[in-house]
Amino acid sequence: MAIEKVDLTKVKPYGDTLNDGMAQLSFSLPVPYGEEAREAARLLALKMGLEEPSIVDAKDLGIGYTYFVVYGKCKHTVDYSSIQVAKVEVDTMEKEEVEAYIESNIGRDVVIIGACTGTDAHTVGIDAILNMKGFDGHYGLERYNGIEAYNLGSQVPNEELVAKAIELKADAILVSQIVTQKDVHIPNLTELIEMLEAEGIRDKMVVVCGGPRISHELAKELGYDAGFTSGSYAEDVGSFIVEEMVKRKLV
Repeated sequence: MAIEKVDLTKVKPYGDTLNDGMAQLSFSLPVPYGEEAREAARLLALKMGLEEPSIVDAKDLGIGYTYFVVYGKCKHTVDYSSIQVAKVEVDTMEKEEVEAYIESNIGRDVVIIGACTGTDAHTVGIDAILNMKGFDGHYGLERYNGIEAYNLGSQVPNEELVAKAIELKADAILVSQIVTQKDVHIPNLTELIEMLEAEGIRDKMVVVCGGPRISHELAKELGYDAGFTSGSYAEDVGSFIVEEMVKRKLV
């Protein structure tokens, strides 16, 4: 049986067979559970552009709210071949390579501090990058020879992070933002850059942010040197920092 070739100029979802357009999505509506709620969800899916939508699951969330899982056909396509995405330009090195790079090109310990700032209490991201045990078999920067890593934890005010950076003479700052409801991370990330600029130290260090909703493009727009999203590891961040330091002669 011949395998159908994918046309990258017309990519669409598939469920059972290529190009059948089948897609699944979920959402909640502020309506009480019942047949009327299911019909409201079906009509909404139609307006979203799904053909032949079916409500495969509905759950009563209480106090007049209902959760839905919808299955339907998407008729739209995207031209995958024309997509261009801003990405961090870094030659990711293994842990030992980063250590050797520091020794050969910087010649001293690199001081890196990180925190979840503002009201963000979720440290899973910053811990994965900084803590010695790291994540998913990738050791954190605390374990790297030639790196002094300081994890300040969660809910750290920007002014406290800036003060610590000045005290430790930090070469790099890492900011993790997991809580992003209503884009609360945007003003918080912007405030940090403004504080660093006011202190006259923004250009003297590498400043990086990361999180599930952080893209490199967004990070650059906000004044950061790079943005790392889900799937990034300590070696990605560490490689970028030391290479950027050498590139900008911050050694």
